[in-house]
Amino acid sequence: MRIDSHQHFWKYDPVRDSWITDEMAAIKRDFTPLDIQFVLERNGFGGTVAVQASESDEETNYLVRLSKEYPFIKGVVGWVDLQAADIEHRLESYKDVKVLKGFRHVVEGEEDPDFLIRPAILNGLKALAKFGYTYDLLIRPRHYQATLTCVSQNPELQFVLDHIAKPPIKSREFDEWATFIDALSVFPNVACKVSGLATEADWTGWKLDDFKQYLTHIFARFGTERIMYGSDWPVCLLAASYEESIAIVEDKLGQFTEIERNAFWAGNAIRVYNL
Repeated sequence: MRIDSHQHFWKYDPVRDSWITDEMAAIKRDFTPLDIQFVLERNGFGGTVAVQASESDEETNYLVRLSKEYPFIKGVVGWVDLQAADIEHRLESYKDVKVLKGFRHVVEGEEDPDFLIRPAILNGLKALAKFGYTYDLLIRPRHYQATLTCVSQNPELQFVLDHIAKPPIKSREFDEWATFIDALSVFPNVACKVSGLATEADWTGWKLDDFKQYLTHIFARFGTERIMYGSDWPVCLLAASYEESIAIVEDKLGQFTEIERNAFWAGNAIRVYNL
């Protein structure tokens, strides 16, 4: 059995989902578990982690509700206002929601390069660690330095880096990203999702070799015990089908043992998210 560690579901709203631009017309519609259930089964996936796509408590509750209707949703990474003064009370209210494994904020949309080291955010992250939750990192290069500082100040919190930090695969830039990965991977409490790759490449002209240097670097730095597969469906559909998203990664697993492959496709996600 495989676990897809990164999927989204939404009922499209043009105001709330304004991040979906005109060039992203392919995903300007509703996406529900029914749209992916049989695709998952066909590709050997027995479970997924649903990840927030908008900043609201309603989003978290929506994903939790879906998990009750569709048992293949094994975990939810929701959203909570980490800067709230009553953050611990808010987390306490979720104590009986076992499917809720962690939280995320769309930091890549924040212009403030120091968003992750705001005192209120750091306080919120401390609370996540106290309650045993994970935190997904969705960042851009302007957040690199603050991310390193943030992680260094939260050794008790399990971080999960989304989309291998979104390197500029299309332009083949490598050095700045690789230097950041070198520094981040030193922290043992950071795992990495090998996800969202095609959408960082040329949407209509990517080739499998375009991803080689980035995946090689991730495997070398995070090893085989801190990496997990994620499709980033349905966002991946902008550049690749579900099967193509799998092929991009599977093509680079030639040196993995069977045990390492199983860990990548399922075991690591199960452990990190306590699925």
